[in-house]
Amino acid sequence: MGNLLVKDKQVVVPGEELASGMDYLPGNGTYRDNETIISTRLGLVNVDGRALKIIPLSGEYLPKKNDIIIGKVIDVTLNGWRLDTNSAYSALLSMKDGTSEFIARGADLTQYHTFGDYLVVKIFNVTSQKLVDVTMRGPGMRKLGPGRVIKVNPTKVPRIIGKQGSMISMIKQHTDCQITVGQNGLIWLSGSPKGEVEAVETIRKIENESHVSGLTDRIQKFLETRSKGAQK
Repeated sequence: MGNLLVKDKQVVVPGEELASGMDYLPGNGTYRDNETIISTRLGLVNVDGRALKIIPLSGEYLPKKNDIIIGKVIDVTLNGWRLDTNSAYSALLSMKDGTSEFIARGADLTQYHTFGDYLVVKIFNVTSQKLVDVTMRGPGMRKLGPGRVIKVNPTKVPRIIGKQGSMISMIKQHTDCQITVGQNGLIWLSGSPKGEVEAVETIRKIENESHVSGLTDRIQKFLETRSKGAQK
C-alpha cells in the first residue's frame, strides 16, 4: 500500500521523499528509487490523482510544442517575422502562418505585423537545435491591441491562470480588464487605468504568494477589499 509523505502544494527540496510504495507515479520533477518517489527540484508538490509532479518556484521559459505564448516582433524578413519569446530562443512566424490573406511576392510585411507588435501565437515545432516555429492559425491567435504587457515568472503562470481558468476569470471580473496570459510569462492587459493597476497588483500578489495555501480565497478577499475601497 502506498503512503503519501507530503501534502498538495507543499514546498519541497531536491532529494526529499514524496511517497513510498507503488500506488503513486512519478511525474515531472520526480523520479522513483525502488519504492520511493523523490523530488529532483525545489518547488510545489502537485498531487494529480496518483501522479506526483513538482511545479518549480523559479526558472526560465523553454519553448515547447503546443504552448500558447505572446511574442514580440523584433525583425521582419523577406519570408515572415521573427519574435522574441521571452526566452533565449526567438521564433519564426512565416507568411503563411502569420496571416490568412494572400501576400504577393515582395510585399511590405510590416503592413501586417511590424516591429514592437505583440502577437498571440502557438508553437508547432521546436527542433533539437531549439529553432522555434509558431503559427497564428487557430482559435484565439491574434495581434494584440493597445494595452500593457508585463512579465511574470513563467513557472507561476499555472497559478495565475488557476484551475480551469478560475483565477484569471476572477481578476477579469473584478477589474473589468481584458487579459491574455502567455505560457512564456508575458501577460497582456487592457482596461481602464485603474483596472489595469489593480490587475497588475493582483497578478504580482499571486506571483509572490503562489506557494501559500488557500491562495484563491486570499486573492478573492484582496480584490473585494480593493473594490470596496474604490467605492468609498
